[in-house]
Amino acid sequence: MLTLKDKIRGCIAGTWVGSAMGAAVEGWSRERIVQTYGTFQELRSYKHYTAYTDWQRMPGTTEDGIERQKLMNTAVIRKQDRITADDLVAVWVDVLKPERMRYKQEPFDTSLLEMAVAGVPPRELGRLWPFNNVVSMARASHTLGIVNAGDPAAAAADVYDVGLVYATETTFALRWAALYDAALAAALAPGATVDSVLATARQYAAYRSQKNTPYGGYDRVEREVDQALEIAARHGDPIAMWDDLSAYYNGGNYIVYGVAQANEVVAKGLAIFAATGGDLRSTMIAAVNYGRDTDCLAAVACGLSGALSGVGDLDPQWIAQVNAATKADPYTNSQLDIDETTEGLFTAVQNRIARQKAALMVMERAPQAYWS
Repeated sequence: MLTLKDKIRGCIAGTWVGSAMGAAVEGWSRERIVQTYGTFQELRSYKHYTAYTDWQRMPGTTEDGIERQKLMNTAVIRKQDRITADDLVAVWVDVLKPERMRYKQEPFDTSLLEMAVAGVPPRELGRLWPFNNVVSMARASHTLGIVNAGDPAAAAADVYDVGLVYATETTFALRWAALYDAALAAALAPGATVDSVLATARQYAAYRSQKNTPYGGYDRVEREVDQALEIAARHGDPIAMWDDLSAYYNGGNYIVYGVAQANEVVAKGLAIFAATGGDLRSTMIAAVNYGRDTDCLAAVACGLSGALSGVGDLDPQWIAQVNAATKADPYTNSQLDIDETTEGLFTAVQNRIARQKAALMVMERAPQAYWS
């Protein structure tokens, strides 16, 4: 039987190793990957898309999305509980250094930090963010699913507080992040299955929808989730379904971050998770060979598979290499490795549940008359 710690470790290892592997071929087409490698399945040295290309990253080095996840991890480990937008931004101000961020994060991350330091309230930062359907929140907010293990409603609610540092509450990006983190919380529950995780994703596809408006009903997020899962069910093989998914999504190159839109990455991630049955290694190999935003896709798909199935038969050398690269990384905001991060998050979940139990015991001791 997998323990909760096993599941948390699977999620963290899956997202970190998948991001590090996918970063080496990020932005490539699937055709280019196939022509170059056949099937890509290794950790390679790479230079990321940044003006500071003099830094050749050692194999296993993670990228900007995991930097954002690490900030949320730090906030949860410090608080030992669910976090708010205020908690996250307090960590930004405490640990981030602009002169180091330029090597590991996007220019907009530095801009957000500068605005936070200048006194812009955390929940107003997203109003100044120009990329409102980018996958930044969904691909980095695994922490919110983890700290709310077994509680999808709380995970989705936290997205709509913490996520306001990256987007406004009316954006589709937060809806995709909410359904994703709800599904992740469900994957961490005891007895979770692929079907229960996908059912939760489908349920939360309607979260914060506009069904009560004249334009409500079966909206675009629900439609895209259903479409992705239908394609996965029809093919049952993650590579075989690439053509169908690409026919719908492989456009958008005319806009900034056109390959990194939340709907595309999360929908594909759900489809890959469904097609692989939650096997982490198979999920990772499929995701990094899809082309386009390979590191974000791996983070999304592998986060779910790792949370459901643990590390499984993921190569231990990959985990060791990512841990070594993390310890050697001069620019990361945290050098805690996969296992240290797992321990900190696991303890936070334990403490949160203990507080919930204590509160429940207080209420249960109330006399019957109290409830009348």
